[in-house]
Amino acid sequence: MGKYIYRTVLQIVPVLFIISLIVFILVHVTGDPVNLMLPDTATPEEREILTAALGLDQPLYIQYGLYMKNLLSGDFGTSFRYNESALPIVLERLPASFELAGAAMLIAVVLAVPLGILSAVKRNSLLDLILSSISVLGKAMPNFWVGIMLILLFSVSLGMLPVSGRGTLQHLVLPAITLGTGVSVEMMRLIRSSMLEILGQDYIRTARSKGLWETVVINKHALRNALIPVVTITALQLTNLVSGALVTETVFAWPGMGQLLVQAVYTHDMAIVQAAVFVIALMVIFVNLASDIVYGLLDPRIKYR
Repeated sequence: MGKYIYRTVLQIVPVLFIISLIVFILVHVTGDPVNLMLPDTATPEEREILTAALGLDQPLYIQYGLYMKNLLSGDFGTSFRYNESALPIVLERLPASFELAGAAMLIAVVLAVPLGILSAVKRNSLLDLILSSISVLGKAMPNFWVGIMLILLFSVSLGMLPVSGRGTLQHLVLPAITLGTGVSVEMMRLIRSSMLEILGQDYIRTARSKGLWETVVINKHALRNALIPVVTITALQLTNLVSGALVTETVFAWPGMGQLLVQAVYTHDMAIVQAAVFVIALMVIFVNLASDIVYGLLDPRIKYR
C-alpha cells in the first residue's frame, strides 16, 4: 500500500503539468487580458505599458516558462477584480464549500443508505416501486429548480428559513437539502443495484443457511461488500459538491468556491480561474487516492502491488 501511495503521489506531477498547459492555452484563447483589464478609454501607451508589465510582449514559450515559474512558487497571478493574489482568495472560499459539501453529503448518506438497502431487500414490492419512482423523479429535477421551490416554500411562504447567505445553521439548511437530495437519489439507486448483486452470492445463502438473523446478514455480510462501488461515487460526488455546486451556490448566494468561479469566468478574471482549477485538480487527485485506500479497508482481498 505504501508503494502504491508513493507512485500515485509521483503521478501528480505530470497530471498537474498537463493541467497547467491546458489552462495556459485556454487563458490565451479567451482573449487579450489587456483589453479585459483596461477600460475602452485607455490610450495605446497605457496598453503597451500593461502588456509589458504582464509579459505579453514576449514570445509564447517564454510566457509559458514565466507562467510555470510563478506556479512553482504558488503565484497564480493577481486578480484584477479584487486586486489581490488569486490563490489566497480561492483558499478563503474553501471552508464555505467544504461546509456545504459536508452537510449535503451527510444528508445524502442518511437518506440513500437505508432507503437503498430497504429497496433491495423488498425487491419488486410496492415499497420498491415507490422508492424507485422517487429516485427517478429526483434525478430528473435540476438542482436550481429544487432550490427555487424550497425558497418559495420555506422562505417566502412559511418564513422559516433565510433565502441566502452564510453564517448560521439556518442558512445551511436549504442549500444542503438542495444538493443532498440530488446526490442521494443517485446513491440510492447504486446501493440498491449493488445490494441486489451481493444478496445473490453464495456466501449470503450460506450465512442464511446457518440461521443468522437477517439484520446480521444484511448489515455485516452484504452491506460491507456493497459499499465498494458506493465509495467510488461518493468520492466523485464529494469533489463535485465542493467544486461544482455552481448553480446552487449562485441561487442561495453561498460564498463558496463555486460562486467565486462563476463570477471569475463571467468577469474574465483568469488569475482566479487558474487558481481554482488547480485547487480542484488537487482535491480530485487526493480524494481518489483516499477512495482507493478505503477499498482495501472494506475488502481485504483488494491488494495494491
